[in-house]
Amino acid sequence: MMGNYSEADIPASIEVEQWRQRGELVNLKVNNLEHEVFVIDEEGEDSSKPVLLLVHGFPTSSWDWAPMWPQLLKQFRLVAMDMLGFGFTDKPNKRNYTIHKQADLVEAVVRYKGLQACHVLAHDYGDTVSQELLARQNEGVGEGKWLSCCFLNGGLFPETHRALLTQKLLLSPIGGFINRLSGYKQFRKNFSHVFGANTKPSEAELASFWKLINHKDGKHLFHNLMTYINDRKTHRVRWIKALQQSQIPLALINGSVDPVSGKHMVERYKELECRLDYLGELGAIGHYPQVEAPNDVAQHYLKFLNAIS
Repeated sequence: MMGNYSEADIPASIEVEQWRQRGELVNLKVNNLEHEVFVIDEEGEDSSKPVLLLVHGFPTSSWDWAPMWPQLLKQFRLVAMDMLGFGFTDKPNKRNYTIHKQADLVEAVVRYKGLQACHVLAHDYGDTVSQELLARQNEGVGEGKWLSCCFLNGGLFPETHRALLTQKLLLSPIGGFINRLSGYKQFRKNFSHVFGANTKPSEAELASFWKLINHKDGKHLFHNLMTYINDRKTHRVRWIKALQQSQIPLALINGSVDPVSGKHMVERYKELECRLDYLGELGAIGHYPQVEAPNDVAQHYLKFLNAIS
């Protein structure tokens, strides 16, 4: 089994390499620091299509959107990036990653690409980044104009985010030590756990995710990136108000059996009376709906946009 291999033995994924070749590495300045950021921007043959900005989750990258990419590309110009510490983007080994800085990076990409208006589709960690960006939109200070926002599974509310034991340990003072002990076998187990029973990632997909995580020595960052859980608690009021006071249509497309942010998160969303223009619930799908059921997610997403138009 692949779980018994060393990290060096895991083969590179052709699909991942193709993804890298379709994007570009650009130097962007965020908070007076310059970083090399991976950005992929495709519009196909029709340059008049609306823009869809995609914001990925933890601990993966923009490659999460690859299963949905061909279908969405028929309708949209697609723009995605790897946030700081993820995928092909720079990965500084510092414990000062914040959701606000990641939001600044997304806005830097929006400026770099000259995006005047866009729809937004986000997942997991990207949900939280998008909550901060939505708050800025509500305040009239956000970069570009948002037309809508759709959230896939993510910890929108700290009280409903059921962190895995590994995540809790990585966030603790011994996080660095735990991180050094962790390898592919542990990642394989934990990552597969959050998928639906019948939609587990394949061995090839697991290998590809792991390769992306380890690019630029990225695994050492797990305990640094994990501080986003504290950010969610600190800024809870601001980020919930962003959902309640949204001036643009909002949607949820949620994998119900996700142990981290499944059906229970949707129930809390309703309890807090957050704006909700569309709800798509995937009863047998887990934490990564865009990977587990890309066609279903794309169909729900297009239904959402048709409903609001």
